[in-house]
Amino acid sequence: MVREAREGDLQELLELYQYLHEKEVPGPSRQLSAAWRKILEDHHLLVNIVDGKIVSSCVCVIIPNLTRGARPYAFIENVVTHGACRGRGYATECLRAARQIAGENGCYKMMLLTGSKEQKTLDFYRNAGYNSQDKTAFIQWIDME
Repeated sequence: MVREAREGDLQELLELYQYLHEKEVPGPSRQLSAAWRKILEDHHLLVNIVDGKIVSSCVCVIIPNLTRGARPYAFIENVVTHGACRGRGYATECLRAARQIAGENGCYKMMLLTGSKEQKTLDFYRNAGYNSQDKTAFIQWIDME
């Protein structure tokens, strides 16, 4: 079952993010608490629950826009599935829910970036309806040490 994240989901999400790129679960801090509140207020953090546990997640950010008839667009980030639960469609369900949110918000497109070069991951995104031909992504890291 896919739903929006709730206040009590933080610890479980932080543990899930270890399957993304995090190396450890961060301890409590003001910065973490502030970020969590802001995410819950301003974004759509979707979680897929199976047997009472979060097995997959993604974040959908709706971005206001002045082009394309002032229609917003959606940006998808932090798509992740627990390592033991991959290949079962859980992330696909999260992405479908994000697409529904994007449509309900009048978005004209959805975008996501992946740092993965693995063919399996790239095929997953293509099968979910994304393409890598329309745009070129550039990233500039700021103070990442």
